[in-house]
Amino acid sequence: MSIPNHVAIIMDGNGRWAAQRGWPRIKGHKEGVRTVEAILEAASDAGVKHLSLYAFSTENWKRPSLEVSTLMALFRMYLRMFLPKLRQKGIRFHHLGALEGLPPGIQRDIRFLEDTTREYEGMVFHLAVNYGSRLEIAEAARRCVEDGLTADKITEDALAARLWTAGVPDVDLLIRTSGEFRISNFLLWQAAYAEFYLTECLWPDFRGPELMEALRAYANRERRFGGI
Repeated sequence: MSIPNHVAIIMDGNGRWAAQRGWPRIKGHKEGVRTVEAILEAASDAGVKHLSLYAFSTENWKRPSLEVSTLMALFRMYLRMFLPKLRQKGIRFHHLGALEGLPPGIQRDIRFLEDTTREYEGMVFHLAVNYGSRLEIAEAARRCVEDGLTADKITEDALAARLWTAGVPDVDLLIRTSGEFRISNFLLWQAAYAEFYLTECLWPDFRGPELMEALRAYANRERRFGGI
């Protein structure tokens, strides 16, 4: 089976999963973290080289302050808890997004995970927190100007080299859970030729078997990249 090099997932449905059970949204977010752990292992075992998970967007700051503060507390609680799994599988951690604006404790934990796993040679786990693709592209354009590039030197390669994903291969397979049909400002540049896989499955229920189903669907696609 042909395995995509880079899989990106828009993790959606935690709140609905909890609501269906009459539980507060926070229980859905907690269960969603367990799914992250399961998918890390399943993707690594399947041979995926890069896994990008969309955890918190720049637009998510608009959510109720209580939910935002709770999510930040969850990030702080679980970031270091990922380390045993990363160490066991040799997974390297990479943050996607702006560190500025995140609580100082989360910034420290992100740097800690990146530093600790820097030499690991397995799958790379890109966690998008405080991420927005439009902001990423705008920041890359700004850096081109700051680096003194003239207009004729601002090429696709120049912009790509200044994205938060510099050096990371483009997305091959983009998965969105919970039945929504939006890309939600996630990896707009990197997913230009990604294959899409949409599922009604809510994120807390999306585990290894569901990932394998998505990978099998991808293997049956014919990718032309604009050709015939």
